[in-house]
Amino acid sequence: MNQSKQNSNGTVFTVTQFKINGAESSLEQFYTELSVSLLIVYLLVITGNLMIILLVAVDRRLHTPMYFFLCHLSFLDIVVVTAIIPKMLAIIVMKDDMISFSGCFLQMYFFLGSQCTENFLLTTMAYDRYVAICKPLHYNTIITNRMCAALISITWFLGFFGPVPAVTYAVQLPYCGPNKVIYWFCDFPNVVHLACSDTSFVINLSFAIAMAVIYIPFFLIFCSYIKIIRSVFRIATADGRRKAFLTCSAHMLVVLTYFFSNAVVYLLEMVGNVSSDTRVLVAVFNCFLTPLANPIIYCLRNKEIKDAIRKYILLKKIIPSDSNT
Repeated sequence: MNQSKQNSNGTVFTVTQFKINGAESSLEQFYTELSVSLLIVYLLVITGNLMIILLVAVDRRLHTPMYFFLCHLSFLDIVVVTAIIPKMLAIIVMKDDMISFSGCFLQMYFFLGSQCTENFLLTTMAYDRYVAICKPLHYNTIITNRMCAALISITWFLGFFGPVPAVTYAVQLPYCGPNKVIYWFCDFPNVVHLACSDTSFVINLSFAIAMAVIYIPFFLIFCSYIKIIRSVFRIATADGRRKAFLTCSAHMLVVLTYFFSNAVVYLLEMVGNVSSDTRVLVAVFNCFLTPLANPIIYCLRNKEIKDAIRKYILLKKIIPSDSNT
């Protein structure tokens, strides 16, 4: 929907709503299956991540920095899917494919902020594991409650401040022509390309921010794990090396899942013979992969979480006791 306003050059149409074009894709014949799948994914993500948050809250054995950061990761995963899936379900089930101008940019900001924050949070968690493995005798003096509060505050600030310049600039662009977003939600480049003026500056700005937000955390995580692996191999006994590796294996799997899935999306964008529907579906699925995988990885790979599940959720028959994990 557009509303008109007059200026010296004549009538200009200003977009007040965007139409999410996912509702008109060639996948419409699969909407029933897609809506069921989305609902299941959403419920699994909410249930799994809420379970981790509640377990950490009630089990004193989990009141450590590692699980403090894990709670924030779980909360962040809930924010990511809640910013996207409810509107996707409304599009598919109720054909409600319109979103207000402010609602579109708000969705965009929360999605981008959550993605940026996850990059920094994974870096913070890698630093925590680096200190635990490489400086175990000094862990309690380095990773104090004050340090945890400072690290998590910086993480959230950097994450949600990162998209502010690009989104602020984008929201001030004139949108006076087509209002169809070729995506399943208000993704930054797909919305900005609808602007009626030159968008090269904001595209370059967003690209620079994205490179900083992706590659700086990746480099820091990579360096942390190089040092962790070196320290693990210096441990004299095989059992000691195994225990040291297990303390960071869950986080390592989460990092690999996160960056590998994003790499697949970027590779698909570079391949010319992949259909637009396939690219969009893979990109959207990528948004849900890590929020869905994170609680599964930590529940399967972490002994303390498994013990807490057995204690508080009574799943002793489903999750057998394993003193070696």
